[in-house]
Amino acid sequence: MDGTTPSHVKKGHEKAVILASGGLDSTVTAALAKDEGLAIYFLTVSYGQRHCIEVTRARQVAEWLEAEEQKIITLDLRSFGGSALTDDLQVPSGRSSLERTETIPITYVPARNTIFLSLALAYAEVLGASLIYFGANIRDYSGYPDCRPDYIRAFMEVARLGTKAGVTGKPIEIRTPLIHMTKADIIRKGLALGVPFHLTHSCYAPDSTGWPCGRCESCLIRQEAFLEVGLEDPGRDKAKMHSTFFR
Repeated sequence: MDGTTPSHVKKGHEKAVILASGGLDSTVTAALAKDEGLAIYFLTVSYGQRHCIEVTRARQVAEWLEAEEQKIITLDLRSFGGSALTDDLQVPSGRSSLERTETIPITYVPARNTIFLSLALAYAEVLGASLIYFGANIRDYSGYPDCRPDYIRAFMEVARLGTKAGVTGKPIEIRTPLIHMTKADIIRKGLALGVPFHLTHSCYAPDSTGWPCGRCESCLIRQEAFLEVGLEDPGRDKAKMHSTFFR
């Protein structure tokens, strides 16, 4: 990838807010919105997570996609804790972390997506944007309750009832284009759009330099998906971080 926006990407006029974490899913979601001809506005939240490298990656992705604007909101969800991502709790690692159980995993951040979507809703109202794009996914998700289709539908109803846009007949739509896709299919879609996967970050427990651990659930799911597609994960090879591997 040479860092330029693909020639097929169109400059849009309809505005869309993108919840952009710098991760694989949100980056493909943003690329889809741009490819659909929308003017994209990035919203990234630094919420006290241990993997704050994602904020840097979100900035890089915003630049690559030529976002109209990027807002970076700082919150401190470490004040509440309750998650391995915002508290001094061990991040599960190894194959056992992928086992499906009825228990919501310790990497769930209480009400995180409700907070993020509320911020995106406020931003969209101010912009006059009619759309919010959110990279939720239920095929590879870890049991998080705020990534499910019924949750998204319920939040859209809250948005319709609780905003000026909604009560005046111009409700803001939340789109989750990846919600039923496998991680491998998400990567394939991103490759078709020229997504710079070397800029994305997925690890729950990176080291002090931001280098992924390779052992947490998020790393394992990502690695297996790239293997299924038949590619090495460029995020695991420092030599390829700024290469032209993807074209």
